[in-house]
Amino acid sequence: MTLAEFQQQVVAVALASPICGIPVVCRLSATSINLRVEITTGDFVDIFYNEQTGTTAFALIRASQRIFGADNTGGWHWHPFANPEQHALLASEMSFAEFVAEIERH
Repeated sequence: MTLAEFQQQVVAVALASPICGIPVVCRLSATSINLRVEITTGDFVDIFYNEQTGTTAFALIRASQRIFGADNTGGWHWHPFANPEQHALLASEMSFAEFVAEIERH
């Protein structure tokens, strides 16, 4: 997936969600993108994608601390709300749409 395709997916999901603001590009390089999406609770989601390595990471941040996350560093896993320092293995990748849906359910 290209950086532009990844960004388009994030924007589409954020615009369709009642809890997400408009994604803002925080950093863009030739191979990676970092976006931030404000959440109606005052928290935000930090989003990272590296086109060259395929590395993807999503983190819900509150008061400068990750309270929920998912990434594929070392295989797809998530950091649950109950214990965000934990690495719980996932059977398959987690899309940004699935990540936002988890936040909405929480």
